[in-house]
This record gives sequence, C-alpha cells and structure tokens, in this order.
Amino acid sequence: MTDDIWKRDEIESPCVKICSIHPVERICIGCYRTVEEITAWSRMAPESRRRIMSELKARAPVLRQRRGGRAARVGAPDAAE
Repeated sequence: MTDDIWKRDEIESPCVKICSIHPVERICIGCYRTVEEITAWSRMAPESRRRIMSELKARAPVLRQRRGGRAARVGAPDAAE
C-alpha cells in the first residue's frame, strides 16, 4: 500500500545531522554551511542550493585545523612541568 499523503519533494540538503556551529569560522562542522545559508535554505531556489553545495568541499579544510586538544597541550612548553 502506498500513501500519497506522505510523499513530498524533499529539499536537497547537505545536512548530515551533526549540527554544531564552529565558534570562529561560523560554519556548521557537519555540512559546512554558514548560519545564514542554513536559515535561508528552505526558501532558496534549487539553483542557489546546488551552487552552495558545490562550494562546500572547499570549506572543509578550514575546520580540520584544530587549535586545542591533547596535541596542543603535549607540545606546549609548559606542558612538561
């Protein structure tokens, strides 16, 4: 049995349900969209969404540079004290 009531055209989205905004870069660490892009996503034309989606991979390296964590503490001059 099919239920046409629940069928709908989903909006294309790069969302991977890891929603957290990087405090410095102001982009989502899951999908790499900006806060502004995320909030406007449902109102954007399909062409605009596809353009943004094509740009997302280029944003990924910005978030790969970690500032803290164990590596930063171990390498710090005063960490051995």
